[in-house]
Amino acid sequence: MKWHVYIIHCSDDTFYTGITTDCQRRFSQHARGCGAKYFRGRQPLRIVYHEQGHDRSTATKREAQIKGMNRTDKKLLISRQATEKS
Repeated sequence: MKWHVYIIHCSDDTFYTGITTDCQRRFSQHARGCGAKYFRGRQPLRIVYHEQGHDRSTATKREAQIKGMNRTDKKLLISRQATEKS
């Protein structure tokens, strides 16, 4: 099964990082208030970063790595991917 690592930009200008097998389904769950407690009191705005091709183990490790980054490094990661897609 293919796992994805994603970052969501939230209504309070924070970033939420997670893993899933289906990013759109998971985003919809977050938007409905299902799943992560992080979204109590804040709304997901959009997925701003996405990596694919992981197995569960590597996705979990990458998620932890990204969560350990400071805000500046996360913004840099997001902007690099946006530049690559352009």
